[in-house]
Amino acid sequence: MTIDREGPVPPYRQIAAQLRERIADGSIPVGRRIPSLVEMEQEYGVARDTLRKAVQVLKDEGLVETVNGMGIYVIKATAEPDAR
Repeated sequence: MTIDREGPVPPYRQIAAQLRERIADGSIPVGRRIPSLVEMEQEYGVARDTLRKAVQVLKDEGLVETVNGMGIYVIKATAEPDAR
């Protein structure tokens, strides 16, 4: 996945959006671990602090939680658009 480092949206928000999309489309289902910080460092090529900020956004939204010694897990699927 690529990050637009020149754009107006901070990298951590771009990463949070990409993870949120993967949760929404079922690529990372409820009850499963999101990629570790080490895995995301390799995938995105950003600093670990940037990744922590991205994960914090998802935690603040109530989508993920940290399980000590295990990783960060999806606890809630994102709301799907209203089909009306």
